[in-house]
Amino acid sequence: MNTVPITKRGAELLKEELHNLKTKERRAVIDAIAEARSHGDLSENAEYDAAKERQAFVEGRIAELEGKLSSAQIIDPTLLEADGRVVFGATVSLEDIESGQKATYQIVGLDEADLKESKISITSPIARALIGKYAGDVVVVQAPAGEREYEVLEVRYI
Repeated sequence: MNTVPITKRGAELLKEELHNLKTKERRAVIDAIAEARSHGDLSENAEYDAAKERQAFVEGRIAELEGKLSSAQIIDPTLLEADGRVVFGATVSLEDIESGQKATYQIVGLDEADLKESKISITSPIARALIGKYAGDVVVVQAPAGEREYEVLEVRYI
């Protein structure tokens, strides 16, 4: 089985969601199904159908999260010793050479990526271009809008 990298924080979030689904959501769905059954005829019972659909979703998500966690390689960015090199979990500050615009991103797993939180997936074009680089290096990124050049300003492991 292939391992999938995930940050320590990302794994904690998945575990929290899994715990919530198993302890709260599953119980709520069972109660909803019992309530819908008490209304009689199940063949035309929209509440029962909705509860069964919700149950299928919850059970599917539980299985998905358990699978992801079982194949996860949990990486704690604060324990990385990469000597200033950009690696999975690193937080990288960049400057767009053309516009001078600065940005900071953390390179995370696919499930953790959230641009609003400045977290980019390891599979994204910019992350792939950054891996292995050091502060002061210039990287060329093949973006949908064309080539972009960025200078790596700083690499941190936080």
